[in-house]
This record gives sequence, C-alpha cells and structure tokens, in this order.
Amino acid sequence: MINLQKGQRIEIGLSKVGVGLGWDPNESTGFDFDLDASAFMLGSNKKLPQDEFFIFYNNPLSPDKAVESSGDDTTGGNSDGGDDETLTVDLTKVDPRIQEIVFTVTIHEAATRKQNFGQVHNSYIRIYDANTETDIARYDLDEDFSIETAVEFGRLYKKGAEWKFEAMGIGYKGGLQYFVDKYVG
Repeated sequence: MINLQKGQRIEIGLSKVGVGLGWDPNESTGFDFDLDASAFMLGSNKKLPQDEFFIFYNNPLSPDKAVESSGDDTTGGNSDGGDDETLTVDLTKVDPRIQEIVFTVTIHEAATRKQNFGQVHNSYIRIYDANTETDIARYDLDEDFSIETAVEFGRLYKKGAEWKFEAMGIGYKGGLQYFVDKYVG
C-alpha cells in the first residue's frame, strides 16, 4: 500500500477502483453511527453536469453506470473489520464531460446526534484496486479527523487521457449538505 500524504498525487493506471468505508457499530448507549460514502462527478467547472452525477444512498448508480454505491449501511454492522459501504468506479465508462470524481464521507445527522469521527471506532476510508483489492490510499478517520463530521477524502481526476488520484484529506464540521451546496451548479 502507498501511504499518501495530503495533496500527494499518483498515477493509478487502473480501469476499476473501489472506495471502501468501514467502521464499528456503536456499542455505547445513544444513536448508531451512520457514515456515508458519496461521490461527486464533476465537469471542468467543478460542478455536477446534472444532479444524477451525485452518487449516494438515494442515487446509487451514475447515469453513465461508471460509479455504483453498495447502498446504505446505517450502523456499521455490514462487516466485521471490513468495508461497510463501497463505491465502485469503472473508469472506462465515465461520461466524457466528467473531469474529476471527488469522494466524501459524512456522518448522517451528526449535529442532531452530537457525533464526530473521533467517537466512531475503527473508522476508515480507503481507495483500492478493485481487481486485486490492493489499497492505494487510506485514512483512519477516528485519528486523523477526531472533531470533524465530514471529509473530502480524495479525488480521481483526468490529466489528458490518464486518470490520477490525489489524496485530499480535508475535514469539515458539516454534513452532506455542505458538499451538495459546494458542487451542485
């Protein structure tokens, strides 16, 4: 695995990549932890060409069928130590208007539930080669983003005909709506 630093960029040379999000269920009293992995497929103006290029639990497949969500895990109970939610990206199918794909992770209803990543045990997000399951980059959310509730994990972006990956690792105190406001035209 390549341990990427924030801002570091690599050529991935892959046609299929996955983004995996994992966490442990909340064993203390209170609300479940509901983390959500999302993808924003952006044009050259850094906005969605149409709303359907925002991939999340209510829109699990992009119009070009390039990005697909595994669906919503509302507790972290889908796996024991593995990915609870995944996004699969087939770079050979990406609509020509799309120049970058930004991956985010947010905590559902974080403000209402008074939750942040520091409270979520064994939470991480990773990007990996979907053919070999080999990690390309990974962030441990509970360590790196202890007080945040939303993270821009990284982005795939087109440079000529090649796709590259940049580790962003930018944390925010906000929710999914913050990113929707930022990327919807």
